[in-house]
Amino acid sequence: MQPGILHCLGSQASSFVLVSSDQVALPVPGSMAMPRRLDQLLLPLMASCFLLQALSVHAITRHYKFNVVMRNMTRLCSTKSILTVNGKFPGPTLYAREGDNVLVKVVNQASHNVTIHWHGVRQIRTGWYDGPAYITQCPIQPGSSFLYNFTVTGQRGTLLWHAHINWLRATVHGAIVILPKLGVPYPFPAPHKEAVVVLGEWWKADTETVINQAMQLGVGPNISDSHTINGHPGPMSDCASSQDGFNLDVENDKTYMLRIINAGLNDDLFFKIAGHGLTVVEVDAVYTKPYKTDILLITPGQTTNVLVTADQSAGRYLLSVSPFLDAPLQVDNKTGTATLHYANTVSATARLTLVKPPPQNATPIASKFSESLRSLNSKEYPANVPQTVDHSLFFTIGVGVNPCANCINGTRVVGTINNSTFVMPSTPILQARYYSIPGVFTEDFPATPPHKFNYTGSGPKNLQTMKGTRVYRLPYNASVQVILQDTGIISTESHPIHLHGFNFFVVGRGVGNYNPKTSPSTFNLIDPVERNTIGVPTGGWTAIRFRADNPGVWFMHCHFEVHTSWGLKMVFVVDNGKRPSETLIPPPKDLPQC
Repeated sequence: MQPGILHCLGSQASSFVLVSSDQVALPVPGSMAMPRRLDQLLLPLMASCFLLQALSVHAITRHYKFNVVMRNMTRLCSTKSILTVNGKFPGPTLYAREGDNVLVKVVNQASHNVTIHWHGVRQIRTGWYDGPAYITQCPIQPGSSFLYNFTVTGQRGTLLWHAHINWLRATVHGAIVILPKLGVPYPFPAPHKEAVVVLGEWWKADTETVINQAMQLGVGPNISDSHTINGHPGPMSDCASSQDGFNLDVENDKTYMLRIINAGLNDDLFFKIAGHGLTVVEVDAVYTKPYKTDILLITPGQTTNVLVTADQSAGRYLLSVSPFLDAPLQVDNKTGTATLHYANTVSATARLTLVKPPPQNATPIASKFSESLRSLNSKEYPANVPQTVDHSLFFTIGVGVNPCANCINGTRVVGTINNSTFVMPSTPILQARYYSIPGVFTEDFPATPPHKFNYTGSGPKNLQTMKGTRVYRLPYNASVQVILQDTGIISTESHPIHLHGFNFFVVGRGVGNYNPKTSPSTFNLIDPVERNTIGVPTGGWTAIRFRADNPGVWFMHCHFEVHTSWGLKMVFVVDNGKRPSETLIPPPKDLPQC
């Protein structure tokens, strides 16, 4: 008998082996009546083990159906109709294992055009399914559907999905949980249980109306009315009882893993739990060296997995989510709350231990957290940081103003990267690239700022931006370094920059203007944190590196939705490689039409 089978037979200790959260559990002989003959015993055991080994080697296909529908929701004593997936807010959690093929049929039963982006999923060679409207696909029109089809390759952890057109992701979002391959443990002690915690924002007004009015007037939009935890403002909000909101039930001395997601539109968020420490073990579906803290900073689009041990006395403890903003700008200052509840607490109305959120402008706390994260960089999970650079890019990012005769102040607020305000095309760039459709985009996105100035100072007074649908082209497998430099034309502020199609290494960050002669000496090329979204510090810079090993058309933009609406975005076009395994697949037959 094969040694692997003997090992498998000796490891069956429970009645069932759970294949996954949405698959049938496989019965193991311990739960059956025992046969009398030895071969009758061994044959079913061997069959079970062969099946388990096959499952651990061969991934499975998981099927989901997302019905996009309107639903009435009441928050803050006010009811409104919101766009949802399957009538849920937040939407359903998508579960998969590393290596699985995922099929999600999105059926649009609402009156809005819609797309879904699988935020952080690499989409190796499958850019048709990435989701940003007019970048990789036309929207799914009302009454239509589209089958997203992608494989989770080399990733495990927590990501998110969300609508990627206009401001619909305010309510159309949910978690992606990627479990390790069968038989592969976490690189940290296994938690007793896990929970998804989605942080967000809530507007009493319709968010599409909010941004449309702001764009028409050329000014900033109204801020949200509350922050939320799993869709609820919580027990400390206006018009709430002590029982309202999300409850996290725990048992004494057990350790739990929280998969925390910032699905908010426009706010960086602090997260705390009263009386409890947090150990960060993963960010953006990449394992980290364990980092102990009592507070998290999570920008829109980022995810953080933490371990929490229930080591306090019986009772109820407050969870809080509050904004971080260290610029002189308006922000929703409402704190969203939830409750951690010990199982041996006598009453649901037992005393609640409160938590004091940090100051809104707590820059030292935010900087310490961001600078403390490191990749695990183990033998199993190495940090393959590009040590040399083929394309060195310097991108200034920020907001400015352009003349606008019809706007309320005679000017329009615009977003800019290298003084270029991105104009969304009417034909998706990926289709234009694949079918060689002329006139959709130009390959002249500047590698460096066309105007040099004191970037973190006040800046030029009358610096108008260029408008256009410009892309930057990269050869396959090129190593790329991008310096992301904040600017202060209106005001310096932080920017959560998200890159589709890739993870990148955050090799450096600093305050003030990047200095090409001295700043690189501070780079970490050994174990920098690996992410898909990074917060560029207010009045500072961040250096990222990645390898362009994924052919296609890939969006890079600020994940503050207001900045994306204003044009703070650009596109990388990555060429095919020489092999079929390095080539973009053909478009699907049901790709939506504009």
